[in-house]
Amino acid sequence: MSLQPYRIPVLIVTFCLLWSAAFAAAKAALIDCPPLLLITARFLLAGGLTLIVAAARPGAWHISRRDVGVLVVLGLANNALYLGLNQLAMTTVAAGLAALIASANPVLTAVLASAFLAEPMTWRKAAGLGLGVLGVAVIVEHRIAIGADAPIGITFAVAALTALVAGTILFKRLKPAAGLWIGTGIQNLVAGVAVAPFAFTFESVSDVVPTWRLLWALAFLVLFVSILAYVIWFHLLTVIGPSAASAYHFLMPPLGVFFGWLLLGEHVELRDLVGILPITVGIYFVTRLAGPAHRPQRQGVGVLPVALHVPVAPDAPMRDV
Repeated sequence: MSLQPYRIPVLIVTFCLLWSAAFAAAKAALIDCPPLLLITARFLLAGGLTLIVAAARPGAWHISRRDVGVLVVLGLANNALYLGLNQLAMTTVAAGLAALIASANPVLTAVLASAFLAEPMTWRKAAGLGLGVLGVAVIVEHRIAIGADAPIGITFAVAALTALVAGTILFKRLKPAAGLWIGTGIQNLVAGVAVAPFAFTFESVSDVVPTWRLLWALAFLVLFVSILAYVIWFHLLTVIGPSAASAYHFLMPPLGVFFGWLLLGEHVELRDLVGILPITVGIYFVTRLAGPAHRPQRQGVGVLPVALHVPVAPDAPMRDV
């Protein structure tokens, strides 16, 4: 029996689990490490690892100046600004609330995709987005009402969301043709270089407490989020489009709450589970007509390794796969 029909669903589930768990992992790491130093180490390690892999691949460094510029911009938006601002936010807000704010991604992405990418805003998509917002509101209304989250932290989280959505739209509009490993490596390295001056200016290395908790959290964030989750994310943007891919961010609040409970002992209430129903229906509406019908036309940053990607013709160019 062929596993091909299950490829996209498996990738979606994997992405959602990794992306939502990252909030709790980052929150745990912040106990032992200041936020800017944490993401500087995360970016530089992820960038170094992927560039080492790229160096071992023939033709991986064949990249145009235009694509280098595009990757620099994407690295600043998707990595430096999004994750940097999110890390600062989680020093004063709960991981669940950070996941909530990030879950507004589908609404903002759908609006901007309609304006800049000519994606149609159908009644079904609008209804799905509305149901997703309703489900998220049900989950977090009480949590925000009784919480003590700092306004500055909420501001940082909203700014982080804006940066991620901007990076999503730019990726689809600019379509970099660089290979997977070199593209991911450049984005992470650019982000690390951009954040490092602020980290070493405003934070002290002496505040880092070397613990096993920090080591495991950093390893998870580097290997499974900054590399694997981002690879899957760019692939989903390529094959199902930004609006459909972003719709799965509606799952981040319930999953974020679950991982907050599992890893950090954060409280979970019944309404956290009730809100999953409208979220599920909303995702169905947004993604019902979306699917892997629009295959990538060239091997780019959004293309997975051959083990996960759609088979190509024998004479098709194989770059970084």
